[in-house]
Amino acid sequence: MAALGWLTHRRRSATARSVLAGEASAEAARKHSQEVPAPEEPTFPVLGDDKAAAFFDLDNTVMQGAALFHFGRGLYKRKFFETRDLARFAWQQAWFRLAGVEDPEHMQEARDSALSIVKGHRVAELKSIGEEIYDEYMAERIWPGTRALAQAHLDAGQKVWLVTAAPVEIAQVIARRLGLTGALGTVAESVDGVYTGKLVGEPLHGPAKAEAVRALAAAEGLDLSRCAAYSDSHNDIPMLSLVGHPYAINPDSKLRKHARELDWRLRDYRTGRKAAKVGIPAAAGVGAVAGGTAAALALHRRRRFS
Repeated sequence: MAALGWLTHRRRSATARSVLAGEASAEAARKHSQEVPAPEEPTFPVLGDDKAAAFFDLDNTVMQGAALFHFGRGLYKRKFFETRDLARFAWQQAWFRLAGVEDPEHMQEARDSALSIVKGHRVAELKSIGEEIYDEYMAERIWPGTRALAQAHLDAGQKVWLVTAAPVEIAQVIARRLGLTGALGTVAESVDGVYTGKLVGEPLHGPAKAEAVRALAAAEGLDLSRCAAYSDSHNDIPMLSLVGHPYAINPDSKLRKHARELDWRLRDYRTGRKAAKVGIPAAAGVGAVAGGTAAALALHRRRRFS
């Protein structure tokens, strides 16, 4: 019995010592983990990286809706064109919002309409009007979240460019008012400072955007693998694929799927589940456009028949 008691005591003592050792080891590990901070993700954008820049799509990425539509509203207010043209612009904008994609046919029709409207007008005149239209229709439609992303690049000492199918004169006004470096946009032909109603080359859309970014990067001595690009549209996948840091902003369904497959970063600044699904800034947005157009049409009718 004495021998058995000794064995029992030893077994119990060993168990106690094991518990003590385990607790001591755990405590030491915990203290060590507190002393050695966990590795953090690299800060982006990188401060002072002069080989990096950021490229932002405009429509529905930086600004709610299409810049060309807002510009058209401003020109209508200044009697550049008639009510039927405004209705066409409104339909194109409503399609853009509801579909959440840039339909090539609608985009081409919108550009043709704009070119016919500005034909014969001076470039300087449109630039001056563009400043006024920005304050009237565009300034309040800038997405704060995207604006903050652009500012982060500026604060890091990097250049930030808009890249858009909108006329370059409009894009330059928006870029300057936002404090960005500049803008790449569609170039309308002009002779002696007067628009001819034709384009130089083709609209800056899809693959053309990627080529513009590639050319600018070469001219600026940028390393595209260190650059970032931001867009809402699958049409801009060629541009997004050029850079080392692609972002899907308020993405349409095709871009969202592509971004998830490639583990690209996503940001969505739209509100409400439906807005996020169909690509409109808010349910009231379409109503506002429709209501504004209806009001304009009604006002025009009253003027005609009064």
